[in-house]
Amino acid sequence: MLLKKQVFIIDTSAILSGKPIQLNNRCMMTTPGVSDELRPGGRDYQIFEFLKETGLVIHAPSKEALAHVKATAHQTGDDARLSTADIEILALAYDVNREPETEAVILTDDYSIQNLAATLHIVFQGFSQKEITKKFKWVSRCPGCERRFQEPTKICPVCGTRTKSALRRQQDL
Repeated sequence: MLLKKQVFIIDTSAILSGKPIQLNNRCMMTTPGVSDELRPGGRDYQIFEFLKETGLVIHAPSKEALAHVKATAHQTGDDARLSTADIEILALAYDVNREPETEAVILTDDYSIQNLAATLHIVFQGFSQKEITKKFKWVSRCPGCERRFQEPTKICPVCGTRTKSALRRQQDL
C-alpha cells in the first residue's frame, strides 16, 4: 500500500491560537486569503512570518476547486458561515487531495470548516479545541414567523424579520 505524503493546510485559527506550529519539515501550505487576514505587526503576524521562513508555502486554489467547495457549502448551509479565506483553505485541500500521492490535513479550530471538510472527505485536525464529532446541515429560520427556508435567506420574505441559522440535521462522522 502506497503511503500518501501529508500536506498540512494551515488555517488562520491555528495561527491565532498562539500555540506553536511544529510540523518538523512537513509540507505546509496556506492561501492568500489567510495571509490577507493577518495584519503586519503583532504576535500573530510574527508567527505567520516565522512559518513562511520555515517552509510555509502560500498557494491559491484552482477555480474548479473554489466552485466545487462553494457549491457544497451551499448544500450544507455553511456558505453563510464561511469567509473567503475559509473557502480558499477548503479548496486548496480539495486540490491537494486530487493529486494521487498527497493527502491534505487541515489544521483548524473553525467548526464550519471542519463541517464542510467532513462532507468533502478532507481530513482535519483541531488545533486548540476538540474536533467536531457530527456533520451538520443548516437552514435559515425566521424568529418572527418561525418559517424555515432551505435556501440561505437573510430577510424573511413573509414577515421581513432578519433570519438566523438553524440546525436542520446532524449526522455522526
